[in-house]
Amino acid sequence: VSMRTITRFRGLSTRERRALIAGLLFISPWIVGFIAFRLYPFFASLYYSFTFYPALETPRWIGLRNFQRLFEDTRFLTSLYNSAYYALFAVPLSTISAILLAMVLNLKVKGRPLFRTIFYLPSITPTVATSIVWLWMFQPRGGIINYVLGLVGIRGPGWLGSPEWSKPALILMSIWGVGGAVVIYLAALQDVPRELIEASQLDGANAVQQVWNVTLPMISPVILFNLITGLIGAFQYFTEVHVMTRGSGSPADSTLMMSIYLWQTAFQYFKMGYASAQAWILFLIIIVFTAILFKVSGRLVYYGGK
Repeated sequence: VSMRTITRFRGLSTRERRALIAGLLFISPWIVGFIAFRLYPFFASLYYSFTFYPALETPRWIGLRNFQRLFEDTRFLTSLYNSAYYALFAVPLSTISAILLAMVLNLKVKGRPLFRTIFYLPSITPTVATSIVWLWMFQPRGGIINYVLGLVGIRGPGWLGSPEWSKPALILMSIWGVGGAVVIYLAALQDVPRELIEASQLDGANAVQQVWNVTLPMISPVILFNLITGLIGAFQYFTEVHVMTRGSGSPADSTLMMSIYLWQTAFQYFKMGYASAQAWILFLIIIVFTAILFKVSGRLVYYGGK
């Protein structure tokens, strides 16, 4: 506690001190939980990343060896590539799909509330149940996707059984669950000033020009928000892959995401120090890409009145 804080506390009246203490007591469960389950693990993992820590033994300081080993570990480099591949395609495709769906669901059509509900349902479906259903749908034989492709004369790929098609399968699955983002975009579209759209119509702008020059700039802060949260989620992609591959990252490590390899290292191989180093590299990657998005967005995102 700084001297300035102590001075300010002493300058409070008796009533203000009592109110402050009462407020701190009310939020103390959250403060204790935050320190015990967020702040302490955060800094503990930083310390463990510089140690040799086989879970049941005392950590031993080894300096930067864990980080040096990471870039010599072919499986870690594979997981880094897989996560980057997934983020590169899943995030933009999900964003575009969510915006288009939101624009369609924003139209005044019959049954609009029903359609909005249908598109939102995947977002509240349990992830494990969803993964099991998609695992069945991706079956090379008997799966509904390949069955539908067969009806039009296309021989379906092996999907999750093929190293070439496993990541595209996961990307396809991610697009199906954009309902949460659709709801956010719908709320943003409701705030687009009607007079701006009418002014663009008077200037002779067609539908595409209205969307490009009016709608998208007005909802650009929401697009930035969804891009950042989508990027973070993509690099932390875990549950679906874990359920569908039983945590193995098969076939041939083609679905071995960084989070999956981190889990394997910590809870299968019990190399907690090495897993902590992986977690910090993942954290730094997310920080860097988030910073890049904020930097690039300075010229592309429009905030009303600025």
